Formats: sequence, C-alpha cells, structure tokens
Amino acid sequence: MTMNRELLMLVDAIAREKTVEREVVFAAVEAALASATKKLNGGDMDIRVAIDRDSGEYETFRRWHVVPNEAGLQIPDAEMLLFEAQEQISDIESGDYIEEPIESVTIGRIGAQAAKQVILQKIRDAEREQLLNDFLSRGDKVFVGTVKRLDKGDIIVESGRVEGRLKRSEMIPKENLRTGDRVRAFIAGVDPTQRGAQIMLSRSAPGFMIELFAQEVPEIEQGLLEIKSCARDPGSRAKIAVVSHDRRVDPIGTCVGVRGSRVTAVTNELAGERVDIVLWSEDPAQFVIGALAPANVQSIVVDEERHAMDVVVDEENLAIAIGRGGQNVRLASDLTGWRINIMTAEESQAKLAEESDSVRRVFVDKLDVDEEVADILIAEGFTSLEEVAYVPLQEMLEIESFDEDTVNELRTRARDALLTMEIEKEEKVDDVSQDLRDLEGMNTELITKLAEGGVHTRDDLADLAVDELTEMAGVDEAQARELIMKAREHWFAA
Repeated sequence: MTMNRELLMLVDAIAREKTVEREVVFAAVEAALASATKKLNGGDMDIRVAIDRDSGEYETFRRWHVVPNEAGLQIPDAEMLLFEAQEQISDIESGDYIEEPIESVTIGRIGAQAAKQVILQKIRDAEREQLLNDFLSRGDKVFVGTVKRLDKGDIIVESGRVEGRLKRSEMIPKENLRTGDRVRAFIAGVDPTQRGAQIMLSRSAPGFMIELFAQEVPEIEQGLLEIKSCARDPGSRAKIAVVSHDRRVDPIGTCVGVRGSRVTAVTNELAGERVDIVLWSEDPAQFVIGALAPANVQSIVVDEERHAMDVVVDEENLAIAIGRGGQNVRLASDLTGWRINIMTAEESQAKLAEESDSVRRVFVDKLDVDEEVADILIAEGFTSLEEVAYVPLQEMLEIESFDEDTVNELRTRARDALLTMEIEKEEKVDDVSQDLRDLEGMNTELITKLAEGGVHTRDDLADLAVDELTEMAGVDEAQARELIMKAREHWFAA
C-alpha cells in the first residue's frame, strides 16, 4: 500500500484547473498508474489500481478474466480458464475476475510531468465523452455547425464544443464546402473507434431528406403526415413516399407548400436535388404505379414469391419509366422495396407465352396428358403441379371440360409426380459434399437449388460466375459474390 498525500493535492489542483469532478481525475490517475505498472512489468497483463479518495493511499492488483474452459486462452497474461479459477475460489463464474496484490509504483517513478500528461489526456477524453453523451442525449437527428477543417479528405464540422465527421463519400457529389461554411447534416451514428470527431455525418443519406422535410412541414411533427420511405440519387433526384393520417390534409400538396416553398427549401439545401413526392399505398401494386410517375402504367403483374413486379408501359412511356441511366426505375424500386421490371406490351406477351409454354410442358410431362388438357388447366389459372394436387376439390369440379373421374385422376397424378420429384431432389442433395454444406451462408434451400443446378462441391461453386449463381439460386449479386469468394478461399490458402 502506497501513501501519497501529494497525489491528493495534485487531484485537487487539476480538478480546479479543469473544472471537472474529483472522481474524473481520480479515475484518470488510476488509469495512469495502471498503465505505468503494465509498462514496468511488460506483457499483456491486466492491472487495476484503487485509490482511497480520502487518504490518498492506493493499492495495485494484477487480475485475470475468468473465461469458459471451451473458449481457450486468447490472452494468457490476462485470462484464466474457469476450472483453474475454481481451484482458488470454488463459486467463481465465467466473466468474474481473480486478483492478487502486487507492488505499486509511485508517481515519482513514472515522472510527475509524464503522469500529469497522461492524467490530462484521460481528463480530455472524459470531457469529450461527456460532451458527446450530453449532445446525443438531446436526441437531435440533424447536426448544425461550421466547417472547421479538412482531415484526410473528410470534413470536420464543429457545433459548440462537439465535432462531427462528414466523409467525402457522404457528401453530395460536386459539393464544395470550405472552412467557415455553415452546414447541416444527418447524424448517421457514432463511431467510437475514430480518433477525434466520432459523430458520423451524412448529407447523402435518405434520412437527411426525411429530416429536412420534417423541419419544413409542421404537419409531420404533429403526426398528421408521415414520410414512409425515401430514395435518393444525391444531388440529382429523389423520391419520397408520404401518407396522411388526417383526411382533411392533402399529403402531396402539404409537402410541396404554397407556390412550392417547402419542397424548394429542401431542394436548395441539397444542391438542387429534384424531389418527386409519391402517395404511399398499402397496395404494393398501387404504390409502385405511383412511384414510377411521371410514367403512365398500362398493367402490372405481381410476383410475391420473387418480390418482383412486371410493369407494362407503352412505347411513349418506356423512356420516361426507365429514366436517364435507369434512374427513375431504380429510385422507384428503392422507394417501394420491390424489384421492378419495365417492359412493353409485346415483351409482356412474349414473356407470358414463354411462361405458358413452360407450364404446358410440365403438365404434359408430369401429368401424362395431351396439350389440350394442359391448355384447359392453364386457361383456368393453374400454374403449378402443387395447385393441381392440392386446391380444393370443388374448384376443379367447376371446370366444365372435366368430370369427377378426370379431376380425381389429375390430382392423383399430380401428387405422385410431386412425390417422385421430391425423392429425386433429396437424392441430388445427398450428393452435395460436406465442405459445400459447411460453407458459411449455406442453408437447405440454397443447397437444394445448387444441387438442382449441378453444383455438388465447393470447387463447383468456386468455378461459377456471379451471374450464373444469381440465376441458379435466386440470390442478389452481393450475396452471390460473397458466396463465390468464400468458396475460393481455400484456393488462396493453398
């Protein structure tokens, strides 16, 4: 145990000088002494220093974190397995600490000036953390401040004594902010790993546009209007979906404002970014039709399973629906969350004919019927063997061309065909190698699709191109790329 009344005087002096609580200074001194002890002893040991707040006496302890037996030791100098710890303390549990007293260092040994520098740094960190917590506790979603400086391409924005970091990738393209400029940005989150400014800002996030409208449109704060979603091509064009919770309030007109004043204020803040205001609808098809404005839609086919829609437009509206560089359809897709395929009436008819041919071939092959019977089923809206096998019997008996014996025979054949196909599928899956099954990201459905596509080993998957995998397994490009790279990892390791 070390007695150090000078330490109490140092704590009091720094607390007065920095106008911080004594407890903050004590915590900083403990951290400085622990750091000095660790340097003197070397290794990755964990050190704790406890200072008596009244006498200035302090003790130093080396401690070990108790970890589960099966976890193994990641930091041998600072961890202990549970069974070893229980030999010392029988009722100790994982997550607890075992400590033993060791010799304390004195302030003199680590150098008064060095100690003070460490302590002051700890206090600065504590002050910054307190300022950050106070700022975040206000619940603000928009950061308003002044450009203070550039830091490796990022812009540091200062608001009072709090700093935010606006990365180049989160700025609006071609935007040129200079030191001293007043700037507003969306608070995207906090990154504690960042040195300096830890509040991460964005001017390109959809959330920023939503917050700007919330500031310009009082009805949103009052709960009369709600912005359901937003999609942006920063600095160029955006779409927002709004809904009214009061029949007396026109959602689109309210967001536009008198002579466009409200939407213009948002556009001016975002470097001229044009905004399409869309009426949100519970009906996904109606929502997509509104999101594709100003294009007029002729018809729409919803595919719930693929979460996609085929949207038919005439030749006049084709370019408008797609937009320059695909911008309009891309924003509409982001806004609604549905994959949108724009096509002409001729393309739609060709696709429907192709799908009908595919269904016809399945019925003729699996049900052992002629094309006339298959066409009757297609005309009545049947698109799969499952529907033939399991729709209510009464629905099939209503088909004028079929008697009861025919219906029962078709249902029996459909069920037999499904059973045979399931057995064949299981046999294919059984051929899939264990190393492919164990690959991160695999599941039963994905393994089945790969097996049906002739992919049975990890190398088979590694040999695929991204577009081949997306078509075969129905995954998006990012997931396909990640799966293929994981499958190739053992090549690079070898």
